[in-house]
Amino acid sequence: MIQVSERNGFYELDTLNNKSKVNKEAPKNEKYPRRKTRQVMVGNVPVGGGAPISVQTMTKTKTADVKATVEQVKKCQEAGADIVRITVNTLEAAEAIGEIVKQVTIPIVSDIHFNYMFAIKAIEAGVAKVRINPGNIGKTERIRRVLNAAKERGIPIRIGVNSGSLEKDILDKHGYPTDEALFESAMRHVGICKDFGFDDVIVSVKSTSVPLMISAYRLIAERTDIPLHLGVTEAGTMRIGTIKSSIGIGTLLSEGIGDTLRVSLTDEPEKEVELGKEILRTLGFAQRNVEIISCPTCGRLDVDLFAIVNQLEERVKHIRKPVKVSILGCAVNGPGEAADADIGIAASKGKGLLFRKGVAIRHIPEEDIVDELYKEIMAFVPES
Repeated sequence: MIQVSERNGFYELDTLNNKSKVNKEAPKNEKYPRRKTRQVMVGNVPVGGGAPISVQTMTKTKTADVKATVEQVKKCQEAGADIVRITVNTLEAAEAIGEIVKQVTIPIVSDIHFNYMFAIKAIEAGVAKVRINPGNIGKTERIRRVLNAAKERGIPIRIGVNSGSLEKDILDKHGYPTDEALFESAMRHVGICKDFGFDDVIVSVKSTSVPLMISAYRLIAERTDIPLHLGVTEAGTMRIGTIKSSIGIGTLLSEGIGDTLRVSLTDEPEKEVELGKEILRTLGFAQRNVEIISCPTCGRLDVDLFAIVNQLEERVKHIRKPVKVSILGCAVNGPGEAADADIGIAASKGKGLLFRKGVAIRHIPEEDIVDELYKEIMAFVPES
């Protein structure tokens, strides 16, 4: 059970029934030391407590279409997702979620807002986590049934607070969505869980406003030890969403705040996963796969660098190997950058000079650069 008490402005969560969860800790990031939190398990994925930061996404198919949803879940998993969330918003969706869970191997989270029976059906179907705010499902007995079902199955609940759906009394009190309003709403739902002896909670306090989202997460981080699910809600298209999510999520991660994340894009869920992974890799919180460094190009360019980089990026995006590849289009910065990478190309008119660990190897015709780089990447053996 969880006890929430305020002491000098810090809301302490004391676990009385410790489940002795064991996890392999993430590699230490000395530049950005992680905030210390409790840990919960989402299926076989630990969240918080020093575990690696996991990446989530959400399916965009109709849940009742089991075949399409399963296919999308598998695509997300192939892209590197650790956890996938699925909406359970209709009776048909509630009846389908069990079959979806059976057909996939990744932890599934059911996304539920008001219907407590959908939550119970999803829990009974074997989901690994439920996203629901207990205060939104009505009568005390309904809350008790959902929390007891989750507790019996050993699955956590994510309390997901959004600036666009705050409770009326909290909005009346604060006047408009503020960081304190988001914090108050989240702690209200955490307190409800505490009243029923439920302690496996994860919290998110999302907003479309990046500054507000950052400030609200900072409050939760300062005042509690609850594991946090990061995200900028409704971030927009790939172009805008990448900027907003990278700034919002990246800022918090650089402060050691955040245990799992979801990038919300008006795009395919696999793109959300790829961007989330890249945010983690950029900050050193995840092992890089193939990192491609390329120049912005200028009038000195004498090869079709856009095509070379795009083609190579597409070919290597699923390769799970930490290798740094530099592709630069001229003789000014090209040789230096190429020499600093594991594999590099310094391009000139119609050809590129291949470097391997700083050593110039041979010239490659422009039309063969992608194929030859791919072969070099596949042959590359990372240092142990």
